[in-house]
Amino acid sequence: MTERQSAEGKREPTPEAQCAPVSKETKPRERSDRGLRNVDTGTERTAPQAPKERDRPWLMRTYAGHSTAEASNELYRRNLAKGQTGLSVAFDLPTQTGYDSDHILARGEVGRVGVPIAHLGDMRRLFQDIPLEQMNTSMTINATAMWLLALYQVVAEEQGADITQLQGTTQNDIVKEYLSRGTHVFPPGPSLRLTTDMIAYTVSHIPKWNPINICSYHLQEAGATPVQEIAYAMSTAIAVLDAVRDSGQVPQERMGDVVGRISFFVNAGVRFIEEMCKMRAFGRIWDKVTRERYGIENPKHRRFRYGVQVNSLGLTEAQPENNVQRIVLEMLAVTLSKDARARAVQLPAWNEALGLPRPWDQQWSLRMQQVLAYESDLLEYADIFEGSHVVEAKVSTLVEESLAEIERIQEMGGAMAAVESGYLKSQLVSSHAERRARIESGQEKIIGVNIFETTEPNPLTADLDTAIQTVDPAVESRVVQALHEWRRNADKVGLSDNGVEGPTAGQAESDACGGLCKTAPFGDRQRPVKQEPEVVPSRGTDQNRLPSGERGRQQPPFNHSRRCKALGRLREAAATDANLMEATLECARAGVTTGEWAGALREVFGEFRAPTGVSSAPVAVPAEEGSAMADVRRRVDLTAKDLGVGKLRFLVGKPGLDGHSNGAEQIAVRARDAGFEVVYQGIRLTPEQIVDAALAEDVHAVGLSILSGSHAQLVPDVLERLHVAGATDVPVIAGGIIPNGDAEQLRAAGVAAVFTPKDFDITGIIGRIVDEIRKANKLDPLEVPA
Repeated sequence: MTERQSAEGKREPTPEAQCAPVSKETKPRERSDRGLRNVDTGTERTAPQAPKERDRPWLMRTYAGHSTAEASNELYRRNLAKGQTGLSVAFDLPTQTGYDSDHILARGEVGRVGVPIAHLGDMRRLFQDIPLEQMNTSMTINATAMWLLALYQVVAEEQGADITQLQGTTQNDIVKEYLSRGTHVFPPGPSLRLTTDMIAYTVSHIPKWNPINICSYHLQEAGATPVQEIAYAMSTAIAVLDAVRDSGQVPQERMGDVVGRISFFVNAGVRFIEEMCKMRAFGRIWDKVTRERYGIENPKHRRFRYGVQVNSLGLTEAQPENNVQRIVLEMLAVTLSKDARARAVQLPAWNEALGLPRPWDQQWSLRMQQVLAYESDLLEYADIFEGSHVVEAKVSTLVEESLAEIERIQEMGGAMAAVESGYLKSQLVSSHAERRARIESGQEKIIGVNIFETTEPNPLTADLDTAIQTVDPAVESRVVQALHEWRRNADKVGLSDNGVEGPTAGQAESDACGGLCKTAPFGDRQRPVKQEPEVVPSRGTDQNRLPSGERGRQQPPFNHSRRCKALGRLREAAATDANLMEATLECARAGVTTGEWAGALREVFGEFRAPTGVSSAPVAVPAEEGSAMADVRRRVDLTAKDLGVGKLRFLVGKPGLDGHSNGAEQIAVRARDAGFEVVYQGIRLTPEQIVDAALAEDVHAVGLSILSGSHAQLVPDVLERLHVAGATDVPVIAGGIIPNGDAEQLRAAGVAAVFTPKDFDITGIIGRIVDEIRKANKLDPLEVPA
């Protein structure tokens, strides 16, 4: 019987051994020198060959975390018991963007898309009864990656773990945050410094940890072609390795160790043959870059090590059952080819376009991996594509085109310069706009969306309220209350031998701050200082400034000397070129919170407003005579004339901390091309800031894009503020992953229209916005041409 080691350290049968069929009718056999002899008949037959040796399966993870540390811990332990072989932690948006749960921008976001981790106590509860020394843990965290790794290390130490044996990954790829995911905090230079410091620290202290996961996954979600995905990811890797090499923190003879711990996190779409070729191209380019640019001779260090989550962009709200076969095909792209097989795979759930998946939905995705790994013969063979002329030709083309784009970026000054100039973002926005145009025209077919749209009733979604996981709205208030309690007791709570929270001798120090920190009002959500709104015009240069209100005081710590001293040392270190990991570990042990740690660094580094790419995006859908776009342009012009204005003005807003701006950008670009004057400020705005901008610009409609689930709180807030300001003739349009029940509530509250992923016709959406403007201003409907 073959065995594997469980999470608890026990030896137990592997799934293939557990599932081996046993027949009650099998007749007894005895072994002879010539083979096997059937005792009943005396006939002989050839002895069976020994079973083929199978490759070890990839790590199987489920991206998970929600509500609270306690609830997420329970989910992790259940998933491990089901055969999951690694952990993949999803953090909520306040944690990812360096805010505590009582910050004004955190409202509606706490525990929505992941688990809130504000301090050491939360991290203890998250991994309670999970032995970290035996785990392989992936943490999807970027701007605050250093902080979360410090908390993880301290919890492991409390468990008695040898930190040199810790295995896992911090994503820590800030470039793609500027381009697609939107959880960046600091400017590119300081962000690259944090990454460099983490890499230098882990190479020496946590040598089995992957300190950075170059993440092209979200680039594809933002519209990247395979060539762009490869080139932008490799350019990011070059920027990081150059920074580590030039920092002087790692001697040249150890650069091989650095390269050997760089991993990648890629995307795999439904065009699974092309995606498989992309993985092979990735490997060839990585080998070339590390050998030629950094002189890495050891082929083991140059190996392309990657994990994958298959494509979520292609999951549809319409006929969501089709997402199952999409996920399976995408999984094949990263598992079929042995020479380019992923080291870790996590699959989305079939219903992610509807809302947050339930534990059962995540189990279904895990079982897909297990059936492929343990029931099929995939792992018994060498690379089945070796020698294929078709595959080789495609891989060679991808390599050639990707190297050319990498060279173009290097000529601009590298990845960071290409971020700051807006080049990378504008390229992604343009590629995404072209993809959307292909879908709308029917050139790119999506089953159930623009072809084969008729369907039988779906029993899986008969009751939409139970088809997705919901987060109790009361969770946020409980988390905020617990945070306040932690702050009150922070200096009385320390590290004990077993990691249990409790007073430790010598840690109840004086409340004197020694001038290291300022106090802030206790118990209320901290609001940014109100300033004049900053409006980004529909055309012109993107501005890298903070939005109104975010410039001003951050979250200062409260009057607790131990925390204040730790934060003071963090600020002092940040103002020098010292490695910040030790100061961050000191903050973790002292009870500092996520918002306090990030706030201290905000004071030193400042913050960064990433280019939106909207103003420079080319026209994706021309207004050709007789086209839908031409009709919408006509209606925009007529409505502006009827209202006596030169142009209709449309504000596109991203309230809260949701940084996934792809949809908002596409709406903004299409509205611009339809003749609107578009006001788009980018991500991370409060309802107050959005309403201030709407009033200042005298807009005719407001569009709000929210994918994180905070729509139930933030959209009504915008409506109420507009009403108080007397702007009752400004219709509010909402878009995002919004369940039917929530959409009905929003419409009842006064939202003019709600759009979800099933509404793929962007030109049609713009036309509907024109209709709502006319209705709000009591204008007669326009006739639609026959």
